[in-house]
Amino acid sequence: MPSNYRNFRHSVPWLILLLEAVFIIGCYFVSSNNEIIISDVSHADFQDVNHMVIFGFGFFLTFLRRYGFSSTGFNLLIIALGIQCSVVTEILLPSSDEGVDEDVLRRISKAAMSMTAVVISTGAVLGKANPVQLILMTIVEIILFHISRRINSEFLMVQDGEGMMHVLLFGAYFGLALSSRFSEPSPRSEKKASTPKSHLLAMLGTLFLWVFWPSFNSVLVVEDKNKAVYNTYFALATSAVIAFALSALTTKDGKLRMAHIHSAVLAGGVAVSYVVDIIDYPWIAMILGLLASVIAVLGSYCLERCWNPVLKIHDSAGVHFTFGLPGVLGALAQVVIFIIKTWNDGPGLGYFIMLRIGAFCVTISFALITGFITGLILNSKLFKTIPVSKYFDDLFYWEVSFHVKLTV
Repeated sequence: MPSNYRNFRHSVPWLILLLEAVFIIGCYFVSSNNEIIISDVSHADFQDVNHMVIFGFGFFLTFLRRYGFSSTGFNLLIIALGIQCSVVTEILLPSSDEGVDEDVLRRISKAAMSMTAVVISTGAVLGKANPVQLILMTIVEIILFHISRRINSEFLMVQDGEGMMHVLLFGAYFGLALSSRFSEPSPRSEKKASTPKSHLLAMLGTLFLWVFWPSFNSVLVVEDKNKAVYNTYFALATSAVIAFALSALTTKDGKLRMAHIHSAVLAGGVAVSYVVDIIDYPWIAMILGLLASVIAVLGSYCLERCWNPVLKIHDSAGVHFTFGLPGVLGALAQVVIFIIKTWNDGPGLGYFIMLRIGAFCVTISFALITGFITGLILNSKLFKTIPVSKYFDDLFYWEVSFHVKLTV
């Protein structure tokens, strides 16, 4: 495979260096003034979000038996590039709030949160996209996500923190549309299987995400931050308990299935992310976590056996039933709770309801359309799509040492 390695060496390093030069120049020209602004984001909250994105998602995607190096290594690479791209993009995009100067810690926290969309989308094409495709996907998706946020804020009156929570829906449906343009792996391929060790590492990532998700949901909340934390925690706790129960009930032998626990325990945190600061009672968050876990476990059966084969989608990490469907549930919950809270506010209620629904529709439709177009571009001959036989294999990109045990 020497020719393939030459292509890797002649494309990836130069692309990375070019992008880094662009970001350095961009940061030089868009540097903010020297005024000291008191941040409403604590350093601890920023660290939690950073740990969640790097450690959590880095290990969350290590379930493939021969793709562990790429899952963690490329995750760090695209996050490091994407955060810089996100900061520059958000400053350069025109806004009606141009006179408002944002503190650096809040800005970099939003950049880290925006990378959640990219790592979720990466899960849908995990093991199938080469590094050049992943890097270009990162840059394009970050820019498109900020455009989507700006459309929602300028035309649909979506507040900044609320608009950032759309990152989960955008990442899931952008990734699904993107994955539809990649060739499906062979059903007999052993590389896409997991081992107990790879599942254990992936579960470690799930634990990181589970622990830090309350900070992710509350980091941009200015008022009622404590309410956002405990609502998220109750929703996560309920979804974890229900995941264990449903896993035992839905398997033929009554044993727990690690794939269910790996995804469904996070569903409650995803669903409640849109309503953390408007839920007044924890039992509401618990019901939302329960429903999200049910959707995640049962959705894995329906999507993998019926929906995905019809649409010719191979969702490597199951991002649809882990982030997509629970996100849709959270969007519906936000509309319902908004209606209940503002039922007596007069004839303008319908207008604001349509704005809420419109914002979610814009996010999903924009993600699907742009993800499909991006997939078409990235799968052109220019970007040297790797053959299906080389899917899910670290050997194509990394030096891997094998200790061969000889038997007499």
